[in-house]
Amino acid sequence: MEANEHAMPSNMLAMQRRRKILELLQEEGSARVSALSRLFGVSEPTVRQDLERLEVEGFVVREHGGAFLKSVPQQVKSLNLQHLDNMDKKARIGMRAAEMVHDEDSLILDSGSTVTEVARNLGSKHHLRIITNALNIALLLGTEFSFEINVTGGEFKAPTLSLTGERTAAYFDRIHVQWTFLAAGGVSLEAGLSYPGFADIVVKKAMIEAASEVVLVADSTKIGKVAFATLGPVDLAHYLVTDDGITNEQRSGFEARGVKVIVA
Repeated sequence: MEANEHAMPSNMLAMQRRRKILELLQEEGSARVSALSRLFGVSEPTVRQDLERLEVEGFVVREHGGAFLKSVPQQVKSLNLQHLDNMDKKARIGMRAAEMVHDEDSLILDSGSTVTEVARNLGSKHHLRIITNALNIALLLGTEFSFEINVTGGEFKAPTLSLTGERTAAYFDRIHVQWTFLAAGGVSLEAGLSYPGFADIVVKKAMIEAASEVVLVADSTKIGKVAFATLGPVDLAHYLVTDDGITNEQRSGFEARGVKVIVA
């Protein structure tokens, strides 16, 4: 986790800081004390105290120099994703987004629970060419014998069952597809698209640059939310597929920025 350029305010309240640490661990799976110290602008002993508290509360397991999310080992063994809230909304979004794809299309599928729902609904298509950094999606679609499935390299990130980092981003060099289906941790008209983990930013940029059309799939609870690391303005996406929790004001804001909103 590269944190030097993204330090948080040092006067952040302890409870708020612990919540942010937990959010980061839920995205990255693990973190070093030294990196968290730089990121939050506090001393390493302070970070250790935060991790001790999170361990007592049952969220993390401390190890020498850092900590990892307690649920990660069982989650990876069972191939379950970490973020499984609002699945009713995500299922509708996935079904509607998959309707945009036609036989013989080429597409990039990002990692995450909402994009996984897109993948679940591609079974009726034929001869798709798919690139993904999500191992669960590759396994899910691997039984579709007319599909060509390509998986990126990179560093394994347990909570999203995905590959990330510079090597993942480099895979998309000299590749062009019709569609990228992109996830986001936060979608804000002011702050743009944001993510809990920094390693993913370079990957998302590469996915966007490789596609003619970028479809952001995000449930309405993500709208207005701002995560750690900002990718860029919302108009990096051509479409936003979301649920009916989006307000008319929010919809108008996206469309004013050239993003077509599709409500599932």
